[in-house]
Amino acid sequence: MSPAPAQRGREELGKHEKYRNSTGREIRELCRAGLWEDSTAGMARNFYQANLVILPKEYAFEFMCFCHRNPKPCPLIDVTEPGNPEFARAAPGSDVRTDLPAYYVYREGELVEERTDIKNIWRDDHVGFITGCTFSADAVLEESDVEFGRIETASGRFGAYVTSISCEPAGRLHGHMVLNARPVAAHSVARVVEITSRYPLAHGGPVHVGFPEQIGVDLAKPDWGQDRGTFGNYVPVFWGCGVTPAVVARESRLPEMITHKVAHMFVTDLRI
Repeated sequence: MSPAPAQRGREELGKHEKYRNSTGREIRELCRAGLWEDSTAGMARNFYQANLVILPKEYAFEFMCFCHRNPKPCPLIDVTEPGNPEFARAAPGSDVRTDLPAYYVYREGELVEERTDIKNIWRDDHVGFITGCTFSADAVLEESDVEFGRIETASGRFGAYVTSISCEPAGRLHGHMVLNARPVAAHSVARVVEITSRYPLAHGGPVHVGFPEQIGVDLAKPDWGQDRGTFGNYVPVFWGCGVTPAVVARESRLPEMITHKVAHMFVTDLRI
């Protein structure tokens, strides 16, 4: 008989726990060697994890503007030079073509392929961007007195939702904001807002608290992640999510965008 979902979740989280105190470089080297193709939740806890976006140079300036205009879902950390796969500031010696566990490839706004490296599709006109991830604040929150609902999933994530909130457009780029939700005990809401607001590179403070219907969200129907159904006595608290560019790719019908697979992040050398 197969293990129950909760048991499988605990087993998977235990596998990640082995790398809790690893460095960003060590996680990237695992990925580069083809030894890690799973979520990076819970790994390298002292280092910022990041979302990835790769675009043709033609769209690079517009995406940079998009990030500056929408810092909650897309807090910009670093940008590569065109054709150079290294994030020289955030991760010297890195290679964006190999240093993530898994990638998504979008063409004409549609997800067409999942890959474990992008070496043979990387081009001289590609520009890479990394933006902050909520995983980066997890270690701080775990050491705080914030009470969350329990996580039993392999990825360590709650659901992410395409909301009715429109991002500020930039040139040809437009789309709706994606937020991820966590159940927070009512007595901890003010505390979680205070803590996460200290970390703007990890999406900062929440975008919305409670009343999911006000932002077009049905908690029982996440676009990514686990179907949580109801949050019970917990308050749904929503943070910006780095999956937003995937929605921008779809709604803007971009000819090409390469991203990380959801929850399979680029781990930087920047300490939290």
